[in-house]
Amino acid sequence: MAAPVLAYEKLGLIQGSGWLFRNIDLNIGARDRLALIGRNGAGKTTLFKAIADLIEVDEGRRIIQPGTRVVLLEQEPKLAGFATLMEYALSGDDAPAEHEVAAIADQIGIDMAREAATASGGERRRAAIARALAQNPDVLLLDEPTNHLDLGAIEWLEDWLNRYTGAFIVISHDRTFLTRLTRQTLWLDRGSLRRSEIGYGGFEAWTEAVYAEEARAAEKLDAKLKLELHWLQRGVTARRKRNQGRLEKLHQMRAQRAAMLGPQGAAKLAIESDDVRTKSVITADHVTKRYGDRTIIKDFTLRIQRGDRIGIVGANGAGKTTLLKLLTGDIQPDEGSVTLARTLDGVIIDQQRSLLSPEKRVRDVLADGGDWIEVRGAKKHIRGYLKEFLFEESLTDALIGTLSGGERSRLLLAREFARQSNLLVLDEPTNDLDMETLDLLQEVIADYDGTVLIVSHDRDFLDRTVTVTLGLDGSGSVDIVAGGYEDWQRKRKPKAEAKKAAGAPPPAPPPPQKQTKLSYKDQRDYDLLPKRIEELDAGIARDEAALADPDLFTRDPARFDALMKGIAKAREEKEAAELRWLELAEQVEALAS
Repeated sequence: MAAPVLAYEKLGLIQGSGWLFRNIDLNIGARDRLALIGRNGAGKTTLFKAIADLIEVDEGRRIIQPGTRVVLLEQEPKLAGFATLMEYALSGDDAPAEHEVAAIADQIGIDMAREAATASGGERRRAAIARALAQNPDVLLLDEPTNHLDLGAIEWLEDWLNRYTGAFIVISHDRTFLTRLTRQTLWLDRGSLRRSEIGYGGFEAWTEAVYAEEARAAEKLDAKLKLELHWLQRGVTARRKRNQGRLEKLHQMRAQRAAMLGPQGAAKLAIESDDVRTKSVITADHVTKRYGDRTIIKDFTLRIQRGDRIGIVGANGAGKTTLLKLLTGDIQPDEGSVTLARTLDGVIIDQQRSLLSPEKRVRDVLADGGDWIEVRGAKKHIRGYLKEFLFEESLTDALIGTLSGGERSRLLLAREFARQSNLLVLDEPTNDLDMETLDLLQEVIADYDGTVLIVSHDRDFLDRTVTVTLGLDGSGSVDIVAGGYEDWQRKRKPKAEAKKAAGAPPPAPPPPQKQTKLSYKDQRDYDLLPKRIEELDAGIARDEAALADPDLFTRDPARFDALMKGIAKAREEKEAAELRWLELAEQVEALAS
């Protein structure tokens, strides 16, 4: 194995009255692609600063190959004191060349002459990325790089990192981003750092194996430790198992919603039964909205029913905020109408962390300084309610200023979800949240009785939560798709191909043939593929569990390589099998009708 370009031996750091982490050994190879996973407050950002040599540690030895350049993309870039974004990008001892910054800025879509003081979150993030990448790092540390980026910018960054020849470690809540890019995983948990030679795609199987081993070891320990481990393990693994059931329910809801959508994706408004009227909470009828000469939303029709989970996606500037404001009645359309149910009572959760005063305590924010909070009409003790949102009881009297960014986001969610409402509006809710909090948020949304509107660039989050996706491409038209982000992407591909083929003479249609049943081969595939998909799922899970052994790569590299190739092949076969079965299922439905 090649010598690492950067390493730490016995790294330890004291925070407050105890060790944040200790006895951490870390090796970073020249082409490592590492995901750093851990709860909010576990010390991920602090570990990044130690790796970058920006803070002094209490224990440990840092070893780095001469000439190795380590660059940290901070979660919150510090732009104070700089006149423009370019001035910020060219600051510091290791400032990049201006032409290199300009080249990357042009690709990612940011005007570096923009005033730093008035730049939006997305512009600040793009400027920080341009500055970091232009420094030509050998080791790149990315702290929540996708925050405030739209889908186009995220996909550009994914492509850049795929071509990058150095090593990188990334902290991110974006599961799709991590799954596509990483090949190794670091897990910072309760002050210790574990490493697995598999990417984030195998993380859940690995952690399940670790927790299972700890549970067996805990049988020999005292009752208090067993209870502590039980809460930790069940809070994670049991929630994941429940979410599998919720995902199945979500797929059923999507199928029901798909039946209500017309062939062009617009909701059918012809049905006027009493049942439909009482279920409808927002009705948009042929809505158009313009700003100057530009049409932002054009001839948009949709009936949103009670219990719908609506996701809104698109590039920055495509009109997502405008559409959201139209649907919630904040602005009026130029043409058409938007009708809201009289009983609609909404809660809007946007990026309001700045409104949480740092000098206030957690109990002040949740319960006005008391011990009890009213949660949708029922009283709960603040300590129990905090535990539901993965807070330790000891944080009840903690100052807001001492919480991490993710903990403040989680506290905001806890406060807003306590309110009585039947409409929930979430604007980029996943920023700064760890994986377990994302699981919790998905669970809360799934159990919410009312209607949910979500604006997000988190593709995996949308796939796990929404029943209908509204996709905007900037032209004014809105795609209405039953399903999540991936369903919207599948719908966009045929449209793009149709545009390319525009103008070409259509091929002569084949003579019509009436089909009454599936062929023998099709019927056999339709019957046998579900079992084959289950077998592939079981095989993938089994191989990922074997890969969770942290010593496997060193002990048996040939088996490790065989398992990796086997998993990749099984996933390809599973995807092909699923697509084939869905095509056959559509044929069966068509024949039945």
